[in-house]
Amino acid sequence: METYSLSLGNQSVVEPNIAIQSANFSSENAVGPSNVRFSVQKGASSSLVSSSTFIHTNVDGLNPDAQTELQVLLNMTKNYTKTCGFVVYQNDKLFQSKTFTAKSDFSQKIISSKTDENEQDQSASVDMVFSPKYNQKEFQLYSYACVYWNLSAKDWDTYGCQKDKGTDGFLRCRCNHTTNFAVLMTFRKDYQYPKSLDILSNVGCALSVTGLALTVIFQIVTRKVRKTSVTWVLVNLCISMLIFNLLFVFGIENSNKNLQTSDGDINNIDFDNNDIPRTDTINIPNPMCTAIAALLHYFLLVTFTWNALSAAQLYYLLIRTMKPLPRHFILFISLIGWGVPAIVVAITVGVIYSQNGNNPQWELDYRQEKICWLAIPEPNGVIKSPLLWSFIVPVTIILISNVVMFITISIKVLWKNNQNLTSTKKVSSMKKIVSTLSVAVVFGITWILAYLMLVNDDSIRIVFSYIFCLFNTTQGLQIFILYTVRTKVFQSEASKVLMLLSSIGRRKSLPSVTRPRLRVKMYNFLRSLPTLHERFRLLETSPSTEEITLSESDNAKESI
Repeated sequence: METYSLSLGNQSVVEPNIAIQSANFSSENAVGPSNVRFSVQKGASSSLVSSSTFIHTNVDGLNPDAQTELQVLLNMTKNYTKTCGFVVYQNDKLFQSKTFTAKSDFSQKIISSKTDENEQDQSASVDMVFSPKYNQKEFQLYSYACVYWNLSAKDWDTYGCQKDKGTDGFLRCRCNHTTNFAVLMTFRKDYQYPKSLDILSNVGCALSVTGLALTVIFQIVTRKVRKTSVTWVLVNLCISMLIFNLLFVFGIENSNKNLQTSDGDINNIDFDNNDIPRTDTINIPNPMCTAIAALLHYFLLVTFTWNALSAAQLYYLLIRTMKPLPRHFILFISLIGWGVPAIVVAITVGVIYSQNGNNPQWELDYRQEKICWLAIPEPNGVIKSPLLWSFIVPVTIILISNVVMFITISIKVLWKNNQNLTSTKKVSSMKKIVSTLSVAVVFGITWILAYLMLVNDDSIRIVFSYIFCLFNTTQGLQIFILYTVRTKVFQSEASKVLMLLSSIGRRKSLPSVTRPRLRVKMYNFLRSLPTLHERFRLLETSPSTEEITLSESDNAKESI
């Protein structure tokens, strides 16, 4: 095609995907060098049109303006050159590189210049300017490389080409030979990083972290006193949720958010580096964000796994009370609770790395750039998405099984009519409601609200988002209230502490014959706490043989 361009005289051939134009001039009475300038103007589309290409001879240099897309200045000696030709390719489909991969759909024009000089005297040099054409709302120009097409290697090469610095917003190149030239641009996506966690999320997570920490300490310290079989499962569930909440609060935001960006300023580009990039879009590596995403992935899967184990154990104790638990039950459920999620995360990261390990940006196939969490799949890549197979599918299976067991336990145990119940109907209903909430919390039932956030209606989605945030960020606080505050041991110890503080306050106050009315009310309230607890205990024991209770199963499984 380049040789054909020398035979057109002063004519041109323009098609939507290619434009060819040449120039002839006399070498007689020549004095010094002669410059030929070839220009391509911007159009309404990326296609080439006949009125968009121009050739000017005997010019002083490059002269780009606002309408210039690319411009080439051919510096040559008139004593040896009579004809020169130019070819513009609308895209790089004919120049498939093995080292450079274009992921964006930005137009990448290729410009070729050729003279009729013989191979022994290649005295022509080329100056070029390119106007970067890309979506400036989503991308920032990061760098570029001045290259030519090496016919022997069939790939881009930088030999004899270098960058030139300019102040007019154009990308400038200079090469000491003539052939097919291009500018390989690399872009950094201008991510709109989300704002920091809102007040609701911060307060909810802070309450959950506090509640979970207190619950773990309480469950471990008072285990022998309470003699309950659900301690091991509940402690592991609280530990996984505690670590996840801490990672979520302190690590979910990508630290790249705080990096200063160049806003696409060409003057910030390194003009001494002319290395060929591997792809046209880059992201600043952040291994720490990738590690945080993997840990969040792991501990959230661990939380759901312990939710499932809690549901399975409670179902086994309440529905199948006469059958003993398997041997080494604690070891078995511990291996499942902590081991299975580790296998899922390890396989996910391993598969992604094995498929994209040669790409420095392989981590973005696993996580997002905006936040340190699993990558959201493209519309055409949902089936291959790690988010689908390593998180959504297993979590959905767990939630479905937990909902089934929750309904079964609620019908057969929690809301089962007890003919021997002596308390009032109002207290009985309240007890059932609190018991139902207690089971729902450890089963993770509130996570079903996440699926309701997928609706297309923005107003409805916002409502469910706030509800989801309220229930799930405070899940640790709910566990603390339902499984720690409501226990007899906690209320007894809390009563002693409050009474001690009250007695200290009385010693410091003036002596009086009668206790103040407010203090009398507080004293009577503290004394009534164990009595109130009897009304709200989860699955309270009863003399009836028809009522299935936790305590009956617990006494048979004290080793757990």
